[in-house]
Amino acid sequence: MMKHVLSTAAVTGISLCSACANPVITIDAAKPGAEISPTMYGIFFEDINFAADGGIYAELVKNRSFEFDRPLRGWTVLKDEGLGVRTLPMHNETNPRNPRFMRIQIDDPGSGAGLRNEGFRGMGVKQDVPCRFSIQARKVGGDISSIRVELVTTNGDVLASSTVDGLTDEWKTLKCELTPDATESKANLNLWFEGGKGLLDIDMVSLFPSDSWKGRENGMRADMVQLLADMHPGFLRFPGGCIVEGFDLSQRYQWKNTVGDIDERVVTINRWNFEFSHRPTPDYYQSFGLGFYEYFLLSEDLGAEPMPIINCGMACQFNTGELVGLDELEPYIEDALDLIEFANGATDTTWGSLRAAMGHPEPFELKMMGIGNEQWGPQYIARYLPMVKAIKEKYPDIQIIAATGSDASIFPNGEAEVEFLWKEWRRLQPEYVDEHFYRVPEWFIENTHWYDDYDRNGPKLFVGEYASQSVGVASPENRNILKTALYEAAFMTGMERNADLVRMTCYAPLFGHEEAWQWRPDMIWFDNLNAYGSVNYHVQKMFSRNPGTHMLDCELQGAPELNEHSTVLNASATLDTDAGEVIIKAVNVGDQPQTVSIKLKGVTGGPAMKVTTLSSASLDDENTIESPMKIVPEEFLADAKGPTLEYTLKPYSFTILRIPVK
Repeated sequence: MMKHVLSTAAVTGISLCSACANPVITIDAAKPGAEISPTMYGIFFEDINFAADGGIYAELVKNRSFEFDRPLRGWTVLKDEGLGVRTLPMHNETNPRNPRFMRIQIDDPGSGAGLRNEGFRGMGVKQDVPCRFSIQARKVGGDISSIRVELVTTNGDVLASSTVDGLTDEWKTLKCELTPDATESKANLNLWFEGGKGLLDIDMVSLFPSDSWKGRENGMRADMVQLLADMHPGFLRFPGGCIVEGFDLSQRYQWKNTVGDIDERVVTINRWNFEFSHRPTPDYYQSFGLGFYEYFLLSEDLGAEPMPIINCGMACQFNTGELVGLDELEPYIEDALDLIEFANGATDTTWGSLRAAMGHPEPFELKMMGIGNEQWGPQYIARYLPMVKAIKEKYPDIQIIAATGSDASIFPNGEAEVEFLWKEWRRLQPEYVDEHFYRVPEWFIENTHWYDDYDRNGPKLFVGEYASQSVGVASPENRNILKTALYEAAFMTGMERNADLVRMTCYAPLFGHEEAWQWRPDMIWFDNLNAYGSVNYHVQKMFSRNPGTHMLDCELQGAPELNEHSTVLNASATLDTDAGEVIIKAVNVGDQPQTVSIKLKGVTGGPAMKVTTLSSASLDDENTIESPMKIVPEEFLADAKGPTLEYTLKPYSFTILRIPVK
């Protein structure tokens, strides 16, 4: 009877029995267990939701080299009347990696002839923050002498203006700075061709804010990188999941097309361009200004282990499932070996010398690599084996990450496919096996013991993609509400209690553009000027900044039931030997405060503990672009005397207690 009452109370919001004895968390702090991996909590980057171009990659010009399916996509011809300016897409026979440039023919300059670029849903520019403009141009004939460059508002008001000249009959890169006199989230860039009639070729039209991350040219948005740095991530997985595979193999991610000079990187369609009918984005392409060199550099900046994922000769099996023949797999194997050389090789090697020429003679110290993303079936094993054999023969210390298909609940014959792969992985023993979970919130809280009974003699685990879906998988109605974050936190306590087996975890996807997303929920949201962490971000950040160094046995007794499969409370504990603290992570998904008794065995706590808590009044609450700080962690000190402590957890809360111990 009590079981039924408690379950109903949790579901309907009726207060739980206040006369019941306090739940008890018992922690054996005198017997530290396995070490917590320094890569336990990391981040996963994929170019979805305009995460790269139009997002963290700070370039403001869309289709800067005219390589999209429509050469003028993102551009508008400017002329008051008549045929003053014509655009003639030209094939660049001397540079097949950047095969197109634009020829501008001015027939009648009149009161002005030019082009406008709309940016990525506009351009975000800030008052008094200079923007670096550059353009490759050559004069073909006639009287065109200069290009006037303007930043303008949607109403046409000029925010900044400058001129580049020095045009010759040879390709030259011309530069200037534009400093806006006001902040604008929807600015456009105008190019006015001045001097008279004639022909002018242009390419690689670029505009970067000068306040990029570490002030780098070709840099990243500082506010978005800072949100990542604040997490203290243990690893960076890149360049994504499904984007690695491609809709078909012609669209797969090829890392060699993303390194070297910016104008030598091969633009390609983004596989999320057409994936979802509810969010078509025909202007979604990859310039690869954010390429593998930049991913490695970002990993270094964040103090995170780089984790590249490479294609294994298989396109996405949710799409075409195209396969390369086993007798044609050699280029894929070479790509894997050359990538390791690019990351780690000496400067006198082919790919190590390219890394050095790009500005990083020191190796990036790559240690691990994923073979395929969400592949499954015997065809995956057949391609995995020769790739791993070649890698291990040349680089035996590289750790291999193998896939399990995807979330078994959403792909064809999922449970059987996952079990087939697990039989293979127990036989082949890769260092890590990657599991993904995109499920409704209830699954996460009902499966906090998911890893308790996994075989400890098999491969270690990487939970490489997971996120609670408030409505359903891939639904455009999904939201980053408190419920999804707290139920994920409950699941994360289960992963942490099994940290001897679960060695790496990361939420997915990472970024979502407020106006240009395809998938939700996402951990960090942004528009052209602002970025903020969802409540899920703050849960991830709290775990990532408080991992501890060793597992501790943590037993929770007397927790009220949420339903027949789960409890209102969930907890885990670790020891931080460096700080001399026991770290307790506790989740209360109930609508009432929960006073818990904490018993520390083998140590004495106190006198004060550091408390970090995340909570809000409703499970439907969320952070938004209008209210980005609605739900953020609070930090304070509380008493922590004696071997038995009492602490009251707020309703709908995730709390971390750091207790000094002797």
